[in-house]
Amino acid sequence: MDSLLERFLRYVRVDTESDANSETCPSTAKQFDLANLLYNELLEMGLKKVSLDENGYLMATLPSNSTKKISPIGFIAHMDTSPDMSGKDVKPQIIEHYAGGDIVLNKEQNIVLSPLDFPELNKYIGQKLITTDGTTLLGADDKAGVAEIITAIEYLLNHPDIEHGDIRIGFTPDEEIGRGADKFDVKKFDAEFAFTLDGGEIGELEFENFNAAFAKLSFKGRNVHPGTAKNQMRNSMHIAMEMNKMLPQAERPEHTEKYEGFFHLVGMTGEVEESTLSYIIRDHDRRKFEQKKQLIQEITQFLNKKYGQNTVELQLKDQYYNMREKIEPVMHIIELAEKAFINAGVKPNIKAIRGGTDGARLSFMGLPTPNIFAGGHNFHGRFEFVPYESMKKAAEVIIEIVKLHAKS
Repeated sequence: MDSLLERFLRYVRVDTESDANSETCPSTAKQFDLANLLYNELLEMGLKKVSLDENGYLMATLPSNSTKKISPIGFIAHMDTSPDMSGKDVKPQIIEHYAGGDIVLNKEQNIVLSPLDFPELNKYIGQKLITTDGTTLLGADDKAGVAEIITAIEYLLNHPDIEHGDIRIGFTPDEEIGRGADKFDVKKFDAEFAFTLDGGEIGELEFENFNAAFAKLSFKGRNVHPGTAKNQMRNSMHIAMEMNKMLPQAERPEHTEKYEGFFHLVGMTGEVEESTLSYIIRDHDRRKFEQKKQLIQEITQFLNKKYGQNTVELQLKDQYYNMREKIEPVMHIIELAEKAFINAGVKPNIKAIRGGTDGARLSFMGLPTPNIFAGGHNFHGRFEFVPYESMKKAAEVIIEIVKLHAKS
């Protein structure tokens, strides 16, 4: 595991921020900077079938060393980082033997990572933490997963006495903008099942996630001079605010937890003549998810009836669905992972993802793909951190899955 930290620090320094406004795949050319680095690294390790396609999908295989027929399994992580905060010029800081209390990330800007705000820090007293410098995100989501997979594969290469079948590796672009599985070639990957290693604190094992949709609403107004505006002006921004107020105020991310869904306003623009609101809609329960979409459609119809047809235009698109229905028929892979956790000295914490992973889409594409922790906390922002010990355990869990699968 000696190479794990060095590998992770090297990866996070490569800017791979994705861009939801781009129509290319990958959405940003700079994602190839990491993809090419990993491509060469996997070749140098001696892996087979190493390929990087024009869309930024990287795959490789550690060939079977067994005379038995062992079905291929896979491990997947994404290379991009969230556009919610800059991933450029990441300067990771290492806190050796965290003693508890505040961590000053940036003295000049008075940016402090405090257990008063993030009490989960108290779980890692005495451990090695990797943090940001307070000006960027870290990128543990999901470069920790990338580093853990490659380190586990390296360990297996160096320990040929560990029996295994073919092990597939897949690294994807654009997961953070919901496109990570768009062009993933499941047939080429050729695995019976796989696991993503994507975010999440130590112990997390997940086979449920949100059903997800994206909604963009465009509001048309009419601008006239405010001095003569009575009964003439129609301010699109006020209509947009009216729309937002008609959504359930308690169903926002800041008021929900566990299995509770939400409407999340993620973007807005506004002028008198035209405004836009963008939402992501989430719920674990498919029936409630459909009800949320229906509500936003009914509000659109109401406002068009009130202010005139074509005042509000709604674009509504499903993004992914809850993988649970695809995992339940193959629950033996969850049992396999649970046993691997225990063998690695990690207590399994089976929970639902309040988000999504590539695995959700892949499961519906025919590749059952639950999620394993990668160890990180506070993703997509300046307070992101990852305990090194959690990363080591994630790599150990991969190795234990491989061992157990060979015996099954």
